[in-house]
Amino acid sequence: MCKLLKYCFSHFLYAAMTRLDEANKGVNMWSSIRYLGYLSSLNSLVAICLGIYIQWEKTADTIILVIFILGLFVLGIACILHYYFGMESVSLFLLHLWFGFLLGLLCFVSVPSKELDVKEQVTNYMLLASIVIRILWALVGRMCGYTRHQPAFLTSREALELAGFAVASTTLVSQKSISLVVLSLALAAVIVDLRMKSLCAIPNLVCFSVVAAFFFQESLGVSTNPFALSCFFIRLVCDPFLDVYFSGLSVTERWSPLLLRRGLWRRLTLLPLVVMEGMFLVVAALKMRDLDRWYLLIPGLSGAAVFWIICHLVFLVTLWGFHSKLSDCQRMCMVHTSEAGELDRIMASKGMRHFCLISKRLVLFSLMSTIIFGALGWQPSNSLFIALFLLVLPLESLAHGLFHELGNSLGGTCVGYAVVIPTNYCSPDGQPTLLPPAHVQELNLRSTGMLNNVQRFFSHHMIETYGCDYSTSGLSLEALQAKLRIFMEAHTADGPRHDTYVLYYSGHTHRSGEWALAGGDVLRLDEIVQLWREKNAGICSRLIIILDTDNSLPWVKEVQRIEGLYVAVQGAVLSSPTDLEVQDAPQLGDFTCQWVDFNCNPDSIVRWSESGRPVRAAYGISRHWSDYKLHLPTESDVTRHWRLYFPRLTYPVVQLAHWCGGLNLFWVCGYCVRLLRRIKLTWFPPAVLDTGQGFKLVKS
Repeated sequence: MCKLLKYCFSHFLYAAMTRLDEANKGVNMWSSIRYLGYLSSLNSLVAICLGIYIQWEKTADTIILVIFILGLFVLGIACILHYYFGMESVSLFLLHLWFGFLLGLLCFVSVPSKELDVKEQVTNYMLLASIVIRILWALVGRMCGYTRHQPAFLTSREALELAGFAVASTTLVSQKSISLVVLSLALAAVIVDLRMKSLCAIPNLVCFSVVAAFFFQESLGVSTNPFALSCFFIRLVCDPFLDVYFSGLSVTERWSPLLLRRGLWRRLTLLPLVVMEGMFLVVAALKMRDLDRWYLLIPGLSGAAVFWIICHLVFLVTLWGFHSKLSDCQRMCMVHTSEAGELDRIMASKGMRHFCLISKRLVLFSLMSTIIFGALGWQPSNSLFIALFLLVLPLESLAHGLFHELGNSLGGTCVGYAVVIPTNYCSPDGQPTLLPPAHVQELNLRSTGMLNNVQRFFSHHMIETYGCDYSTSGLSLEALQAKLRIFMEAHTADGPRHDTYVLYYSGHTHRSGEWALAGGDVLRLDEIVQLWREKNAGICSRLIIILDTDNSLPWVKEVQRIEGLYVAVQGAVLSSPTDLEVQDAPQLGDFTCQWVDFNCNPDSIVRWSESGRPVRAAYGISRHWSDYKLHLPTESDVTRHWRLYFPRLTYPVVQLAHWCGGLNLFWVCGYCVRLLRRIKLTWFPPAVLDTGQGFKLVKS
């Protein structure tokens, strides 16, 4: 016994020490990675100080010496504030601001020499070493999972170092100084473009690097230190470039600094955008002063300018309309503040996806007009034009990236209609009858719970409610068909049809699945499908029928034979009690309760794969269900969108953008992908089928 206790104690002690060693190893690993960052910054700081000292030796300029001493003084003040007064934010503010200033100063006060002395070579090697260490630190930290990604356009370090670099440009003459300030803003826009994972982020980075290195520097006409410039550029671009792959933030999380900001402040951001676009137009128009081949240049540039102005009028109106719709979503979100991801569902329910799909094409057209106008008005000797061109491109690509990602990530609009006929009894001729008085109270409670669950489901997934019909005496066939016709004709507030139509039914059915209605009438699945075919002609919407009935399996099987439409049936399978005296037999409403809880509660304990469940689920989909895509803008949708938001002058541009965006150059690949998806869903249907609207179809 003592040996057993000794063995158990030693085993537990060994396990505890092993766990402690693993924890310590993790801490040591993180400390080592963090020291890499400190080493990179320290290496850069020493290289900057040495480089500025070398330039002072060459020029004997007193201003450089004063700035150098002042920089060391500020560094000492920052250390004192951090370690003795605990003012970490103030010390980091001073440190990053002066770091950017000194590094920018080293870039522009460089005096070229025929031969590099030893100290200059050491400075350059130290700058290169700091670049390598900085990249290694950022890469290892992300690969080991120690980097926490926070939604932000620019970090405080990036903003302060860019500001310091811009201030350092004041050492040059006024025009060159303005060009460098604009170039700093362009670099900030490229960083934001990368961090937001815009579609054109990488091409923008390549364009900025090439144009700034080969054209802007030559137009600036001053000698620079390429090692210092590379160090500054890579220090700022390294993190957002790696985050294009490593960042796990969702679309709305990445864009939350914009999406969560109040409407007035969001609209005020359009003012600097208009100023920058106007400056670009004016500076590009200066190309007309070039009299070489004026007979070709002036007409071509004038036509491109008119086209550019019209495209950017569309661009600004699109941004204004987006802010208006986003403000509506924010007002609705204030009512639903209890759950995460509420803004996504609200934007989907308000038709933001459809708006973004149209806006994406319009903004892309504006971006292409900027590239064409910039190419025609190219001025290789004008540094301000090049800087403005590099600034306007990432700003417009940011807007395109926002619309592209929201259009691809948000769900479509959805409308729902529920029919509840609470009866468990049927007369010999097949029509519902009133319940005995003893069961009325129990039935009312169950029916009320059923309606509450349906309304909870509609509310949680932002499904627009067409209506919830509740009748204890049944509905006539004519009345139900009339309501179904109106329901299937429902449109969004912006005009297009809804992407998904959800029809819920709970009540008595015959063995073949037909709904038992008043007067002995029945409603068959093929009648609903025929109504849907009439109302959905030429439109790619889908119909999802949810059945909480005793006989839903026939419809689940029958829907699988439907072709040419996107129809799905989610049915319930209630087990029959073997003992008639069992009181816990499943009843109508149990499936609705469990299915709604499964789709609305992330912590739901409902497991449809459990064997022996009294309430099971089954779903069936039409043959072409896998081909379904959310509603894409049609020509009529674009026309309606144009009439709602844009002036008449812009109609040709809007139509041209829609036509170009609708070209499908990879239709063969799309056909193969659709074929594979169809085979997969036919032969290997998943147990849980995601509808893309936030809820799922399930089978047991």
